[in-house]
Amino acid sequence: MISLTRCYRFPAAHVLAIPTASDAENRQLYGKCANPAGHGHDYGVEVTVAGPQDERTGRVIDPARLDAIFEERVGRRLAHRMLNELPLFADRDLVPTAENIARVVFEELAGPVAGSGAARLRRVRVLETRRNSFVYGEME
Repeated sequence: MISLTRCYRFPAAHVLAIPTASDAENRQLYGKCANPAGHGHDYGVEVTVAGPQDERTGRVIDPARLDAIFEERVGRRLAHRMLNELPLFADRDLVPTAENIARVVFEELAGPVAGSGAARLRRVRVLETRRNSFVYGEME
């Protein structure tokens, strides 16, 4: 089994706040990240897929195919957006923490990756800041 990790970036904004909580409660839970005006990040995303090598190509998955899946399912939908307003978060009452972003990205990519051949999605790592990164999926 071989793993491939591809790295992507997308800029987006969010407010860390539970809609049913008061401003004071949200400030207590999330500090400055609960500012109703929101704030942005240039998120880094590492997508790791694994599977057998294709005998003909020697690849687990065509990197261009993985790039296209990411762009369609994540890049176009999340980049330059206020994440709180997107159905991926709002319809599920998910606070767009980096942990939830990692989970949502994983869920959005798993099916299309599996439908592209023998590879499967192993994990998604979201890099929010130089000090914070979050992994959803298999841990290494």
